[in-house]
Formats: sequence, structure tokens, C-alpha cells
Amino acid sequence: MPSVSIIIPHLNGRHHLSTCLTSLRQQTFTDFETILVDNGSTDGTQTFVREQFPEVKLLELGRNLGFTGACNAGWRAAGGEFIILLNNDTEVDANWLAEIVSAFRRRPDVGIIASKMLLFDRRDHFHTAGDFYRIDGVPGNRGVWQEDVGQYDTEEEVFGACGGSSAYRRQLLDDIGFLDDDFFFSCEDVDISWRAHLAGYKVLYVPTAVVYHKLKATGGAVTGSFYDGRNFLYLIWKNYPSSLLKKHWRLILKSQLNITREALRHWRGEAARARLRGQLAGLLGLFKMLPKRRQIQSNRRIDDDMLTAVLTPVDDPPRQR
Repeated sequence: MPSVSIIIPHLNGRHHLSTCLTSLRQQTFTDFETILVDNGSTDGTQTFVREQFPEVKLLELGRNLGFTGACNAGWRAAGGEFIILLNNDTEVDANWLAEIVSAFRRRPDVGIIASKMLLFDRRDHFHTAGDFYRIDGVPGNRGVWQEDVGQYDTEEEVFGACGGSSAYRRQLLDDIGFLDDDFFFSCEDVDISWRAHLAGYKVLYVPTAVVYHKLKATGGAVTGSFYDGRNFLYLIWKNYPSSLLKKHWRLILKSQLNITREALRHWRGEAARARLRGQLAGLLGLFKMLPKRRQIQSNRRIDDDMLTAVLTPVDDPPRQR
């Protein structure tokens, strides 16, 4: 079995694949398999991959199961000790995989590794240097849009890893499960980071594992706005411990009301209306999340002080997700 399984969820993005898959061919660490999970593409992806990249395992779902559905299908087919999710609109540095594997082997307490993700067309600017989660229930990307001047060149523990390039130890996934299909698209990476921390695992940012990402190339403002609006609340219902909710509920409520207010200000925009629909769906999803919450919180292995240490204060400079 390979040491690493790289899972690439895909839908009608054939024009991205040559860059992404060629960069995987150039890895200095070679003990890995690539699984491309196709959500029913109609752009000739299947023939292209079979002819141009025969080493890639093509898993055809025949229909769109979303980001989470595709990744979970890939996970079931994966044989690696380490499981990596990678967007199809990325290009990875030749040493990217070697740096991830090295970090996992140096740090047995780490369950998730976040790469240094830079913008594909502005390679001196960040997409993310690992993800954060604010105490008021708002997630985001560290360093997004910032110029890379060395401010994130230190290997350090962070809250989470962006699903565009996130690496997981199989032991962690056997313990807490993989992505939650109820999230479908957006914040599923934040959810698994929450569960990892609650189960006592660390998340490590590795700046020498470099990825270039065509940010938003495979997503849409309207789709993202709906699922962000809904899944921000799913995260709270499912993962935010009751003891911390009692302490910070006013901050969480204020942030949600600010999101609502901002969407109402831009009511004429389709994305703003989608955000409001998402918030409503998130409120209605409370009872769907409660059974999962009970299971997650009952297996919690970290106290409030340790958890608070990986959360970001509200008064930190604002960042975007």
C-alpha cells in the first residue's frame, strides 16, 4: 500500500488538471497514489485523465455529491497512512509531499497538517497560512491577500487546515471520522479541525509545504455565500462546547447579527440573499446537528483552557474566508 493517498474532488475542471497532475508527477517523494473523484463531469475529464495521466486512479461517481461526498468516496478507496485532500485548481511545489510526510513523522501528536497556500497568479501573496477560528464563531484564513514577506515562515500549531490542501493522519480519521456530508460544500474543513482538537490532536502549519491555488476558480460567490451562512451555524451547533457557549454566546450572537445586517444592506445582490437563506437553513439545522454534538462532546479529551488557546480573539485584525 502507498504511504500517501491524495484525493482530488473534481467537477468539470479538465482545464485545471494538466497543471495539477503534472506537478504531482514531479514530486520528490514518490510513494503515493492519486485518486481523482469525478462528480459527473461532462467536459471530457474521464477520457483526458485515462489518456494523459494513466497513473491516476479515476473514481467516477456519475453525479454531483458535492465536495464532501467526493472526498468521502475517495477516502473509502484510499490505502495510504496519510490522506491528503487537494483541489484540482492547484499546483504543488516539488517538495510539497516530502515536507508533509516528514512533519507527520516528526510529530506523532499531530493529526492534521496545513500547507502554505499562495495565490496561483500572485505567488508572493497568501491564500492561507493555516486557518483560524474566532471565539465569536467566525472562521477564516490566516494571512489571506497579504504579501508573503516571511511573516508565516515558522512551523507552528494552528486551528485548522484549508480543505484545498489538507493532510490527515489515518489514525485520526479512524478515531473521529472523515468529512461530514451534511456540510456538502464549505466549512467541512473547519468541522474536522474542531473534531480533531476536541479529540486531543494537534494541527500543524508547515510553511515548507507550498501550494499555489487559483482561488475561487472552482467555486461561486452565490453557492459559497449560502453554505457559509448555513455552515457557520452548523459548526456552532455541532462543535462549540457548552461551557464556552455560556461564556461567549453574546459575541457569537453579535457576529451572526452583523452578518445578517450586512446581507440586508446588500439585499439586491444574489449572494447577499443566498447568505440570508443560508443563515435560516442553519437555524433550522440545529436539531439535525444535536445527535452529532452529543457524540462529539462525550468523547472530548481537551479542557477549556487548552481549547481557548487555539481560538482567535475577536479583537484580532479582521480577515476574510
